[in-house]
Amino acid sequence: MKITITGTGYVGLVTGVCLSDVGHQITCYDIDQEKIDLLNSGQSPIYEPGLDELIQKNIQKGRLQFTSNVKEAYSGADCIFIAVGTPPNEDGSANLTYIENAAIEIAEHMTKDCIVVTKSTVPVGTNEHIGMIIQERLPVNLKVRIVSNPEFLREGSAIHDTFHGDRIVIGSDNQEAGKRIEEIYSPFKLPVVHTDLRSAEMIKYASNSFLALKISFINEIANLCEKVGGNIEQVARGVGLDKRIGNKFLQAGIGFGGSCFPKDINALNHLANEYDYDFKILKSVIDVNRLQKERLFHKAKEIFESLAGRKITILGLTFKPNTDDIRDAASLKLIQDLLLEDAVITVYDPVGMSKVEKLFGDKIQYAASAEDALAGSEAAFILTEWGEIKTLSLETFKSYMEKPILFDGRNCFTLEDAEKHGIHYYSIGRKPIV
Repeated sequence: MKITITGTGYVGLVTGVCLSDVGHQITCYDIDQEKIDLLNSGQSPIYEPGLDELIQKNIQKGRLQFTSNVKEAYSGADCIFIAVGTPPNEDGSANLTYIENAAIEIAEHMTKDCIVVTKSTVPVGTNEHIGMIIQERLPVNLKVRIVSNPEFLREGSAIHDTFHGDRIVIGSDNQEAGKRIEEIYSPFKLPVVHTDLRSAEMIKYASNSFLALKISFINEIANLCEKVGGNIEQVARGVGLDKRIGNKFLQAGIGFGGSCFPKDINALNHLANEYDYDFKILKSVIDVNRLQKERLFHKAKEIFESLAGRKITILGLTFKPNTDDIRDAASLKLIQDLLLEDAVITVYDPVGMSKVEKLFGDKIQYAASAEDALAGSEAAFILTEWGEIKTLSLETFKSYMEKPILFDGRNCFTLEDAEKHGIHYYSIGRKPIV
């Protein structure tokens, strides 16, 4: 089966590369010529561990190619996966411009009966809308069948998740089309869930919203632990051993960010409003996460009479480790708040600094290492639990900083270790060490 992937963003690129690695003939299409040239040279435009190697391997084996030529992309395609962005509008709804444009291009350039598969995260009913857009423009001798196939990839672990995922969801109102897509995924040997189109669309939103809810709940418990004298790590362990709950997504911190959770819960809330349903718990998740990102800043404000002129270090800028994604990262809000206080800010991140520099320029300073960032600092914030950051010795903080005051948004260190090293240590859901 000849497969085309439309869009070489995070989802499209990883999906296309992994499908080529199990033997499929894949063409990845994107209108960004610079990106296509980079990919054809064997380099990924995004940071994802192991992706460059898989790209190079499958190009060499002749199973993977990249093009910006729309006719080349769609001519003779048996199956087309749409994996373009659906960024949020100002009101929280999903912007479907890119996916609608993709549907129009497909209709204008497909040359045979085809299955169109939506990987993009879209509101309930979008796949039917895509089908109508294509069908209205198709020559009478061609047929298209629509399948919803939501993705569940974690940035930084996307290749592993593709090969070792929990399930593959295939939504279709055409049984034959659903079975054909199942055949494409058969080399992965993963459980397959067949649904109708609308249920598949809802599964994606429901999954991400539930995980966001779980994160926000444990953060609320952590905040209460600080007031009553509990330890959130001990609480989370006791709660997580309950098999009905599980221990995943029970790590207290400074909230979630990235491109998925914030966008998807806002889109689901907007969808609920469209159908005149008051989704109270989802609104609470949005509010809790917004406030959680500000907790460390407010702790620092309580400790220091003024942050003006103080040298502040931020370690970790991306929303999570093993990605260069800074979308909705807690670091952006903290930098903005500290700048308003006239603090002197130095940041360090293994891969995310160039993107932050595009936003803040020379308003802040950029260090070549964590140690350089800490030198002469009066306070440090840990926002991303990169391996090289969480394995720093607390002695490093003590020896490099002018004042060893550490605000740890990811609970990277034990209270015992902080006390032993004489660090003023403020974490999430645990007592402070002062």
